[in-house]
Amino acid sequence: VFLSLQLFGTIVWILVASTGVPLPLLQGWVMFVAVTAWFLSIVFLSVFLFGYANRIAVNWNQADFIFHGATFVFYFGAFLLQAATTSLHHLPRKFNSTTQERILSGREYNISIAASVCVSYICIRGTEVCSKHLFKT
Repeated sequence: VFLSLQLFGTIVWILVASTGVPLPLLQGWVMFVAVTAWFLSIVFLSVFLFGYANRIAVNWNQADFIFHGATFVFYFGAFLLQAATTSLHHLPRKFNSTTQERILSGREYNISIAASVCVSYICIRGTEVCSKHLFKT
């Protein structure tokens, strides 16, 4: 699960960074979430890979649930903001200008759609992990 979140988080990070970021307030949060979740999941994974999990007295099932729950909440917000950015592609970039330059070009619009799909996949995977913890028998 961590590796798929890492992979898709990295893809979101690359896709948003490859656009002109026309709405920094919206896409800035998407980048913050992607970078922070990527970094924290590397730290969380390293704790297990290097054997520190045995030395730290923590309920790791609960920690995993809290991590994925928080990640889901933040990525869901990022999904809403990325989808909002994508839906505004037809608006003009400068409202006082006579040119018809749009907020997102055709290429950036396609990239924004791909980023929205990747963020939604991360949200789905996060709910899957959280539901496994909640409904464990």
